[in-house]
Amino acid sequence: MRPRWTTLLVVSALALTACSNSDTSWKSPGGGTGGSAGPAADAKKIRISAPADGAKDVTTGLDLVFDAPATAEVTLQDATGAAVTGTVVQQQATRPPSAGPSASAAPADGVHWVPDKQLKWATEYTATVKSDGATGEVKFTTMAKPSNFVRVTSQIGDNQVVGVGMPMILSFANDIPKDARAGVQRRLFMSSDPPQEGVWNWFSAKEVHFRPKEYWQAGTKLKLRAALGGVSMGGKTYAEKDLTVDATVGKRLIMDVDNTTKKMTITEDGVVIKTMPVSLGKPSNPSDSGNFIVMVKNEWEWFDSSTYGVPVDSPDGYRTKVQYPQRITWSGQYIHAAPWSVDDQGRRNVSHGCVNISLELAQWLYTVTHLGDPVIVKNTEERVKYGDGWTDWELPWDQYVKGSAL
Repeated sequence: MRPRWTTLLVVSALALTACSNSDTSWKSPGGGTGGSAGPAADAKKIRISAPADGAKDVTTGLDLVFDAPATAEVTLQDATGAAVTGTVVQQQATRPPSAGPSASAAPADGVHWVPDKQLKWATEYTATVKSDGATGEVKFTTMAKPSNFVRVTSQIGDNQVVGVGMPMILSFANDIPKDARAGVQRRLFMSSDPPQEGVWNWFSAKEVHFRPKEYWQAGTKLKLRAALGGVSMGGKTYAEKDLTVDATVGKRLIMDVDNTTKKMTITEDGVVIKTMPVSLGKPSNPSDSGNFIVMVKNEWEWFDSSTYGVPVDSPDGYRTKVQYPQRITWSGQYIHAAPWSVDDQGRRNVSHGCVNISLELAQWLYTVTHLGDPVIVKNTEERVKYGDGWTDWELPWDQYVKGSAL
């Protein structure tokens, strides 16, 4: 069955970094600087270009920019002398981080240093940069705590195991205007172990996704620091605090559904572990072909045709409790148990667009899948519309990177 209603799911990494887009790489303290040398302004004084000395209303998502080697000693203290540690970050392209920073990779405007945690609101700080006998220093005050915050959430929870197709997804309670997206994206520090090439893509005004060029390698450790606390979300709105996520990619489990054979083939790390008969969408409501991932999975859900305008008591209406549904589009395409169509499975299509399988096979499949496991449906009459679900893998890489704001 294929009800046209949406169930939203919001769920409450390491070595060399893959980066936020054109991307800003981040490493934890002790992980190396990730930057490269820039010349000192002169032999005695280091120029700090941001923030300006004496600046007020500085964002608590500080970006300290200076002209000195990335190996310079940076200290940041508040008025009480309490120190804040930080890390040099580097703008770089979406090339594999294993390539390492090149000698010419230093940003044209200087070396960027980011605190390891959000600064305090309305607090005076002193930043000092020292290198080879030269020194630079600025004092500044952070902004007062604003009243308009935009909530930022991750679709991947801490310590969650996800499928090889799962993007890192950040969702915003408000639309992020286009002129604010680059500023937001520069504060998204994404890394993977082992390192893999990837990029941020503005999937919509309320979602930004980080997808690798190819599916994640099985067992990859993912780490995100969204250093957004105090960062402008557009207009007079701000993110209230930073967000971090540590997750793990599970086995390479892929579900391949072929309308020609009316079968689903499940592979795990490249080995076929199960083949099962399916029934797809009937001619009047065909299933979409496309590159999907599992977005939501439940032990059961009510499927109700009235949620998309078809009365339950009409000839095509229904209200049915469905077992082991795994959602792959927002418009209502699922893989689920359909004991009523077992005789049709493997022979003909009778569903409202979903992938029907037996109760026994649906229960087994539910136990082995994770959010983000790829589902590839092919040879049907229709193609999925981009954005109907997490359809990141519908775009080839050269098109996907165009969704970056940087």
